[in-house]
Amino acid sequence: MTPPKKKAGAKKAGAKKPGAEKAALKKGAVKKGAVKKAAVKKKQAGAEKAPAVPVPVEPVPAVTFSPALGAGDRERLLHGTHHDPHGVLGAHPVPGGVVFRALRPFARSVTVVAEGLRAELHDDGDGFFSALLPLTDVPAYRLLVAYEDTTVETEDAYRFLPTLGDLDLHLIGEGRHEELWTVLGAHPATHQGVRGTGFSVWAPNALGVRVAGSFNFWDGTGFPMRSLGSSGVWELFVPGVGDGELYKFDIARPDGTHTLRADPLARRTEVPPATSSIVHTSRYEWGDAGWLERRAETPVHEAPFSVYEVHLPSWRPGLTYRQLAEQLPAYVRDLGFTHVELMPVAEHPFGGSWGYQVTGFYAPTARLGTPDDFKFLVDALHRAGIGVLMDWVPAHFPRDAWALAEFDGRPLYEHEDPLRAAHPDWGTLEFDFGRREVRNFLVANAVYWCEEFHIDGLRVDAVASMLYLDYSREPGQWTPNEHGGRENLDAVAFLQEMNATVYRRCPGVVTVAEESTAWDGVTRATHHRGPSGFGGLGFGLKWNMGWMHDSLQYMSHEPVHRKHHHHEMTFSMVYAYSENYVLPISHDEVVHGKRSLVSKMPGDWWQQRANLRAYLAFMWAHPGKQLLFMGQEFAQGAEWSEAHGPDWWLLDPAYPAEPDHRGVRDLVRDLNAGYRAAPALWQLDTDPAGFQWVVGDAAEDDVFAFLRHDADGTPLLCVANLSPVVRHDYRVGVPDDVPAWHESLNTDAERYGGSGVGHPDPLKPEPQGWHGRPASIRLTLPPLATLWLRPA
Repeated sequence: MTPPKKKAGAKKAGAKKPGAEKAALKKGAVKKGAVKKAAVKKKQAGAEKAPAVPVPVEPVPAVTFSPALGAGDRERLLHGTHHDPHGVLGAHPVPGGVVFRALRPFARSVTVVAEGLRAELHDDGDGFFSALLPLTDVPAYRLLVAYEDTTVETEDAYRFLPTLGDLDLHLIGEGRHEELWTVLGAHPATHQGVRGTGFSVWAPNALGVRVAGSFNFWDGTGFPMRSLGSSGVWELFVPGVGDGELYKFDIARPDGTHTLRADPLARRTEVPPATSSIVHTSRYEWGDAGWLERRAETPVHEAPFSVYEVHLPSWRPGLTYRQLAEQLPAYVRDLGFTHVELMPVAEHPFGGSWGYQVTGFYAPTARLGTPDDFKFLVDALHRAGIGVLMDWVPAHFPRDAWALAEFDGRPLYEHEDPLRAAHPDWGTLEFDFGRREVRNFLVANAVYWCEEFHIDGLRVDAVASMLYLDYSREPGQWTPNEHGGRENLDAVAFLQEMNATVYRRCPGVVTVAEESTAWDGVTRATHHRGPSGFGGLGFGLKWNMGWMHDSLQYMSHEPVHRKHHHHEMTFSMVYAYSENYVLPISHDEVVHGKRSLVSKMPGDWWQQRANLRAYLAFMWAHPGKQLLFMGQEFAQGAEWSEAHGPDWWLLDPAYPAEPDHRGVRDLVRDLNAGYRAAPALWQLDTDPAGFQWVVGDAAEDDVFAFLRHDADGTPLLCVANLSPVVRHDYRVGVPDDVPAWHESLNTDAERYGGSGVGHPDPLKPEPQGWHGRPASIRLTLPPLATLWLRPA
């Protein structure tokens, strides 16, 4: 560094800290006065002892103020470890004028330009420029920065106030900022009359944070952020930066090393495998106001709810969000599903994780388009009358070095205890649900998807792994909670807070738990305590993993053996009303060697399809909502692969077996239509009054029969014959107040690929009591088939 020239005899001041500038000047003035006074006394005393001889007195100059930064500030700025760059860079009033300082690496010169002012700053070396100008106030100024081959006129980033207010920082500190995405991340805005982007990130362990991106050639040296007190938040408003710019945060870790990290609250990302965050402003105009108003009119538990589960990247491989919007809504609407459930759409680096290892919790994956393109797809589904559920993954995150793992050099989003942090099954890290800022990050994220993307429901993944400290861990690998139990109390509190917040803020939205244990009160209200002493978790629905496992186990048996496993189809009714259930035949059941749904069924190809059709109709009639994974609606024979998606060629009319697959799809369409038209199948799903066994113990016959009722008492009779033989004159007990029954659905119909055994005419009850009921009807039960009968 070459400091400004000083007058002879001046004291060296360049090394003084900016905060000591005023004090240094004051101290110098005192010394000057004292020296003068001493010289006069000395002169007077000498006159008494000797002849008066003039003694020249050297004037002591005042301390000269140097605008250049001291060595300490320079070093911290150059190493990216300065916590308050705004305190030393920019323009600041000082005694004698206004000091201007800039850090512009590679610049040849920096000039301050204002009305009536044009002053070139002194080159202090290493990219630092400074000058003390004789001004009384800080003017509205700009910087003219000259590089080797260009000159840029720009606003000075270090003249702006913080973009976060005190209330924002207070709420972040309390872990209660329910709109966290509006203050952290990157936000294009007009700030103090200037367009630019405000960057902010939570990194409490960092020694310093800088913004690096495409706008500064990925060199963050000249863009250090300021620490906003004890909040752990770092902030910088960068003028002139707008939509589309790439960026990351350059974080100085406690050990002095640096790490370049994607923004945890980035709302848009690069297409993987690229990992940068992208500055984004949504300009999408929604057209689904009517849908949002209607969705809260009827509680989801009392409404039809049949879900088509979709992996967007592979449903029709190669389609973008907007292209999907042209095909998916029409397909789902034609099949009659009420909702789609999208496997995780949040950004993830490895496509083979299917989206379940998230790095960009606030960004839809860029593989299929922009965030506004995803909004277009959701809007199109809503305008087609289809609700949108989304898989949400708050349990864990991957260890990628550019993402959340040890984000600021120490465990931050993950638990500080390595045993608590490491997820034993997936090689990922579990969130620290006990840290309020982490809990806030996730709760706000749930609200974000519902409010910003109009998502109608969140299916929360891997809830069981969150609830238990010993999940997949052996003795010695986990520590009991404060009560000596294995429950993760922090996770319980988080799930309760998330559900309570979402239901309070987002009318009509439903949360669904993928929870595979017998945890008490998953769908009980958070303020209601159960036998275990815990309040409910507050979910709206829960996946019935027990029903799924048992029923698929039963169906996989050869019919000759099914009589020994009859309970696998009936046991679900023992606990059917302990929670609000969804019956899920999800992607997890048709991958990793488990075979597709039709391939699980025993027998030849005809019997496999017959078993599948009978099973689906039994499922649609069973208490609980339904979920079916894509490809299973047309009896795809192969397991699902994210690499190529469903085997749509099976529905090509040129394929000889196309009618077999089309028949199953036609059945699914009719199941959904009949389901919607029969309130008995959904209105009392969570009320025991909506179900009655007619015959649940006919193990030797492989027959099941039950009644469903709607709120008015109108019944629907479901009878399933899961043996491969026709059962003639099979008597079934029925109420005596229904004059006649008609067959509303028969999975053995020829148009579905069945044998055509059925009842074309209404069936009148006979006064002969049966199965404990006053009347009965005689049925011809088709082989491997399910019948639905309704009052004629």
